[in-house]
Amino acid sequence: MTLAERLSAIDEAIADAARRAGRDPAELTRIVVTKFHPASLVRELHGLGVRDVGENRQQEITAKTGELQDLDDLRWHFIGQAQTKKAAAIRRAAHTVHSVDRERLADALERAAEDDRALDVLIQVNLTDDPSRGGVNPDGLEALAEHVQSLSTLTLRGLMAVAPLDEEPASAFARLHGYAARLRAVAPDASWISAGMTADFAEAIAAGATHLRIGSAITGPRPAQG
Repeated sequence: MTLAERLSAIDEAIADAARRAGRDPAELTRIVVTKFHPASLVRELHGLGVRDVGENRQQEITAKTGELQDLDDLRWHFIGQAQTKKAAAIRRAAHTVHSVDRERLADALERAAEDDRALDVLIQVNLTDDPSRGGVNPDGLEALAEHVQSLSTLTLRGLMAVAPLDEEPASAFARLHGYAARLRAVAPDASWISAGMTADFAEAIAAGATHLRIGSAITGPRPAQG
């Protein structure tokens, strides 16, 4: 299949899953994750109508945004684990950071503001029992949300999560749906739910996801890393 065919097939599958869940496909934002792929692929995706692109690594999002400055209608999403020392570089490149999971990172992103442009952020919540996995413990969700709201250049948009490997996605995303309701009690406008990848986007849509992070099903296999 060509890139265009893979993109079309995924979009059809997303629309079908939305309709099965009684939702309007137009409510969903499909983010194409281009990890390890060259900037030329992003340019090709842009030509096919893609406007939301996701990256996991600071070095890649910095390099690609620098190379593709002429595509000024692209929206760049940083979805990987972020180090505080790289917050400034991430902020310069990204329109949205999905992986805020601690106050220190939120503070570092705040300090990195170079103008009055607000940065959209999502709080990543850990759906596993492993504290080493990315995401705030659900017990700390409200406190982190209140802290993010206190920062003048960050706009809290919602929650992000990754389904655990050892649990049915539907069960994990049901918990995330509950956490999203808790978040809206603190931040009523924080309605985004970033969840669902190639293998589990249908379950994520059924649980209320608004932003889907789809990688190799669209881009094809990732290039080998030397």
